[in-house]
Amino acid sequence: MINSMTGYGEARIHVDEVSYRLEIRSLNNKYFKASIKLPELFQHLESDVEKLLRSRLGRGSITFSLRIKDESPAAAYELNRAALQQYISQLEPLTDGNGAVRIDIGQLLELPGVCQPPEADEATRTAQSELITRLSSEAIEKLIVMRQVEGKALLADLNTQCDILRRSLSEIRERSPKVVKDYHERLRGRVQELLHGGQIELDAEVLAREVAVFAERCDLNEEIARLGSHLEHFAELCAAPEESGRKLEFITQEMLREANTIGSKANDAEIARRIVMMKAAIDRIKEQVQNIE
Repeated sequence: MINSMTGYGEARIHVDEVSYRLEIRSLNNKYFKASIKLPELFQHLESDVEKLLRSRLGRGSITFSLRIKDESPAAAYELNRAALQQYISQLEPLTDGNGAVRIDIGQLLELPGVCQPPEADEATRTAQSELITRLSSEAIEKLIVMRQVEGKALLADLNTQCDILRRSLSEIRERSPKVVKDYHERLRGRVQELLHGGQIELDAEVLAREVAVFAERCDLNEEIARLGSHLEHFAELCAAPEESGRKLEFITQEMLREANTIGSKANDAEIARRIVMMKAAIDRIKEQVQNIE
């Protein structure tokens, strides 16, 4: 099943005067890359969050952002009196000589170690971890749904482009035997024109040998078969339940390789026009598979 790498999921909850808002955004990336933004009190959950994201999402650039608004008395930071006293002691030599010094309490509280976040007990930490996991799962589910919806749109466009490739390939398959025949007729006509009025006769064996060499050089059967096989494999991967974005990128490169080879070997204007259409469709496919998980 085709899933897009682009998506968004959100989850909110309000528990005991604390509001939690979690957002997960996903953008295209060749690999999995997670950017996790947690409040200071929840930094210890970062590794668990990344494991959860990796287990549920494939490749993509994932941004995980948790915002918390705590209006409870327990949210107050604790004052480290020992650190504060140490800072004041260091300021005493800077007095005006009368033992007085002016102190900006706001700046003093911003000094390292003066204000410290409250430490949660083990039961609180466990409850917080479970809550964040539940919110993360909810947001991931919403993100996956959005990925699936966009994936259906991607699949529809990929099917359209693959249909163009199949039709063009079928026309090339039908046209390719005529290429040798047309070359035979053109070569015979040119030789006869050059020999017109002369005494030299056309050597049928030489002509046949030249046509055989051309037929061998412009034989498209192998490339046509490989391109058809790539299209079948592409369709199978689109319907597969596992992630297939990287495999689809590789197959698309191979389809372009075969199309280029057909175009260079055919030496035929009709086939060249079909190749132009095919390469345009393949370019569109290349663009779209970069969005697939």
